[in-house]
Amino acid sequence: MSVALSAQDISRALMRISHEILERNHGSSNIVLLGIPTRGAHIAQRIAKNISEIEGREANVGTLDITMYRDDLRLRPPRSIMPTSIPASGIEGKDLILVDDVLFSGRTIRAALDALGEVGRPRTVQLAVLVDRGHRQLPIRADFVGKNIPTSQNQSVKVLVSEVDGIDEVLIEGGE
Repeated sequence: MSVALSAQDISRALMRISHEILERNHGSSNIVLLGIPTRGAHIAQRIAKNISEIEGREANVGTLDITMYRDDLRLRPPRSIMPTSIPASGIEGKDLILVDDVLFSGRTIRAALDALGEVGRPRTVQLAVLVDRGHRQLPIRADFVGKNIPTSQNQSVKVLVSEVDGIDEVLIEGGE
């Protein structure tokens, strides 16, 4: 197991992503961040905090549970459904930023796009991820990436966040 990103690296990457989101969307007035639980929700909160500090006003942030939209439900052990929380401003006509910890096959993001259909119709949907490890199975790419970490198929990328794990780190596990 090796450390790919330290706490300081993660903080720096999230600040960069925050600035890139503001630059691409001409400020924060029309953006909504939706984090995918579990760790994507915490990362979205951190990006929202950065944006609030940069812009001097609260950023709209919520969570989007995708559990029931996954195509692998029958292959995995049962998982509890996490709350979906949409900011009071809603997502209609907004520039929506989906936030997740790791982009791998693209299937989680496909499920998130399906789940969005139940919530509303944003003007645009963009994707921010802390780590892009490659190996896409679907034609999905991130608009904002903290770090590209090429991996082999038999490796895994584990994101640890202090809110859940007590430490901020990105680890690579498995054989070369």
